[in-house]
Amino acid sequence: MTLYDIKIKVQNNILLPIVRKHKKLADLYFFLFSSEFSREHQKVLQGKYKIVTALKQQKAHAFHLRRQVHRIEKGLIMKNRRPSFARDYITDTVNYYELLAKDIHSNPEADKDFLLWAYSVLKAYFDAVTHDDFIQPLCDRFEKFPHPYQLEIEAPTSAPYKHKDIVNSGITYDAFLNLAKQRRSVRYYLDKEVPFELIQKAMVAGAYAPSACNRQPFYYHVFTEQEKKDKVGELPPGIRPFFKNIPVIMVLVGRLSAYISERDRHTIYLDGGLASMGFILALETLGLSSLTINWPDIEFYENKMDALIPLADDERPLMLIGVGYADPEGGIPYSQKKSPDLLIKLNETKL
Repeated sequence: MTLYDIKIKVQNNILLPIVRKHKKLADLYFFLFSSEFSREHQKVLQGKYKIVTALKQQKAHAFHLRRQVHRIEKGLIMKNRRPSFARDYITDTVNYYELLAKDIHSNPEADKDFLLWAYSVLKAYFDAVTHDDFIQPLCDRFEKFPHPYQLEIEAPTSAPYKHKDIVNSGITYDAFLNLAKQRRSVRYYLDKEVPFELIQKAMVAGAYAPSACNRQPFYYHVFTEQEKKDKVGELPPGIRPFFKNIPVIMVLVGRLSAYISERDRHTIYLDGGLASMGFILALETLGLSSLTINWPDIEFYENKMDALIPLADDERPLMLIGVGYADPEGGIPYSQKKSPDLLIKLNETKL
């Protein structure tokens, strides 16, 4: 038996039954005996440092402005809302709107549509609230500020709206269920180029996924060139037998600098997963198939990915996605899915 085997045996048979019962002992266990979460701890702190520093130095920060604008949106749609609301963060929102508007061309997380949305929501806010000695000066600042792209808007077009104004898709449950069944994890593809514009179209649909405070803390590295794609594809252990035949390989990346609090550290996985589901369903409607590829949180693989693709110190690979035209003769696992009876616990509480 090797020293490693002895270490694992001690951890699993002696330490684990004890430390699992107490939070502080669990902390001590990971401090002394396991480094499995060390990268996550460091990345979370790197992200927190970035946003805290930006806010402290009054630098434009797109994720922060996204959150503040979305908070105002939620206030605007409240029934029986107060005549004046968001008083504790409207100054902050106006400040960061001005900062970002001045610096939009050098901010990779902002674009024209984002700024138009922020403008529309702020205009709707100042039109809706009661003006007093606190609100009026902020409104004056907002109206006097030389808004980029303002001349392209006759009226706010990105402000909150009524549910009755949603355009119904006309998609029935049966049609959607058939789409969900059609989407299968495909491992074998035709040797056929994937038009990049189809990936972009599917991405538009994926971007409509819900996201905590609309921060959308993720992006995709997309690899279509054979040599680069294969270097990325050989990293995940689960696809090594067939990765070379996948025409496009994408790496979903989460950005922890979107959050100021450690409590939100897992939101990158939730928001990224939701967006990716919309993306891969959209691919199906465009005649493309996909494969979601698990990315193991293992230091050896993380180091290899860090060395291969450009990642900021607050960024984490979340998963990979393969895209292409399915080989009609390629096999598909049946992958039986759980029934609603196994997925739902109705009205259960401890009361």
